Amino acid sequence: MIKIVNATERERRAFIEELKLRVGRTDPETEQKVARIIEDVRTGGDEAVKAYSEKFDGWTPDRLELSREEMEELSARCSGEFLEALKRAAANIYDFHSRQKQQSRIDPQPNGVIMGQRVRGLHRAGVYVPGGTAGYPSSVLMNVIPAKVAGVGEIVMATPPGRAGHPDPNIIAAALVAGVDRVFLMGGAQAVAALAYGTESIPKVDKIVGPGNIFVATAKKQLYGVVDIDMIAGPSEILILADSSAEPEYLAADLMSQAEHDPMASAILITDDRKLAESTVSALYRQLETLSRRDIIERALDGYGAVIVCENIKEAVEFANQLAPEHLEVCCRDPFEYLGRLDNAGSVFLGNYAPEPLGDYFAGANHVLPTGGTARFFSPLSVDDFIKKSSFIYYTKDALMGAAGDIIELAETEELTAHANSIRVRLEE
Repeated sequence: MIKIVNATERERRAFIEELKLRVGRTDPETEQKVARIIEDVRTGGDEAVKAYSEKFDGWTPDRLELSREEMEELSARCSGEFLEALKRAAANIYDFHSRQKQQSRIDPQPNGVIMGQRVRGLHRAGVYVPGGTAGYPSSVLMNVIPAKVAGVGEIVMATPPGRAGHPDPNIIAAALVAGVDRVFLMGGAQAVAALAYGTESIPKVDKIVGPGNIFVATAKKQLYGVVDIDMIAGPSEILILADSSAEPEYLAADLMSQAEHDPMASAILITDDRKLAESTVSALYRQLETLSRRDIIERALDGYGAVIVCENIKEAVEFANQLAPEHLEVCCRDPFEYLGRLDNAGSVFLGNYAPEPLGDYFAGANHVLPTGGTARFFSPLSVDDFIKKSSFIYYTKDALMGAAGDIIELAETEELTAHANSIRVRLEE
């Protein structure tokens, strides 16, 4: 289980490098299997998707798409309390993301030049939503609502059929609340391939987002370029930066909230208070007894958990920036004191009453976050992921003549004489 360590800077760096080794590894056999599935779907269309549904899901569908009536019938099976909570969460997510929306612009200049940029949503986006034990309605909201805010023309969702073609009603309810246009019952690499290439009944999309198992992740990676993707997500991560003011019971609960995702999930507490570290580990053992996913939590904490005692909070901040965690909690007396120094994190949770699950479900910020240290250069899923931009340029004749000499000089320096000629022919008018 989790241990308390006094780690030097060198040891902390080594630990970070070890954690990053979890990410991005795919065995050659999986790569080959996925490549074969992708090619089969590319050439075989609907029949290939149905064949793989029978092989992997034990279901032979007459049709792949759910009707609107079927979606509403499935949603009606959900509890009223769940549906209301879903709607309140969706409202928060919509409000947060609506503030990210960019506008087209036009910039006229005094000399008659007009520059500008046109911003618009993608034509069609695909959202993959896992089913079974990994069915997360919250992921539907987090992936679909930014696309709706961005103005995506059509949002297509793929989710595994479940036993005998019965999908998770909670996922379908979330799809209706979020505003999904079409839902197809298909999972795995075959679903990703169908969205990327299109089939007789499944429309080709411009971008695929959403989590999935190793086959889904590998298919997204192999199909990048055919379509855009969000990211290749690794195991979940939480880092908690805490001082003596923190509550051990809260810290223990938050560490395990991420450890229960996956045996490869990482859960780390770093503090300058040895007593807090010891109290947190004791609280963790007590709480663990009551949790349904105890086995997964124990394996995660044993493999990738740690309680690190450092000399001071400055060291803890440096560690956080080096690790670049997916989730970063700051449980200190004045958490805002550190916000400006924490440069590398997917999402930052400030104070004792902003636990990570608040972000997963309800606050409104997106929970699709960079993992494996990629928060150094990647950002959370946002409206920006569902838009495209085109610049436009208008010059008058006089304005072009004024710039002609510079353009010709630059083109000829690069030995692109046809570029220079394109300008010269206009000078000869």
